[in-house]
Amino acid sequence: MEKSYKNCQSCGMPLKRDEKGGGTNTDGSKSQMYCSHCYERGKFTLPNITVDEMKNRVKDKLKEFGFPGFLTGFFTKGISGLERWKNK
Repeated sequence: MEKSYKNCQSCGMPLKRDEKGGGTNTDGSKSQMYCSHCYERGKFTLPNITVDEMKNRVKDKLKEFGFPGFLTGFFTKGISGLERWKNK
C-alpha cells in the first residue's frame, strides 16, 4: 500500500487542492503521493525536469495566482526535500 501524503512529493502542491484528486498509477488508481500535474498513468509528466527547474516552475505558477515574489521562495524552499528529489 502506498503511503499517503498531504502534499505532492514532486512539486509540493497540497493534494487536496488538486482538481483531479491526484495523479494516477499505472492501474488507473489515484496516487497518494503525486498530483495530476506531475504524475499520470504511473509516469512523471516531466521525467527529465531537475529540482531547480521544478522550483522555478512552481514559483511561476504561484506568481500567476497572485502570490508575492518573496512568498514564492518560501513555498518552494522545501521542494528539494520531497520524496522525488531526495536521492538525486
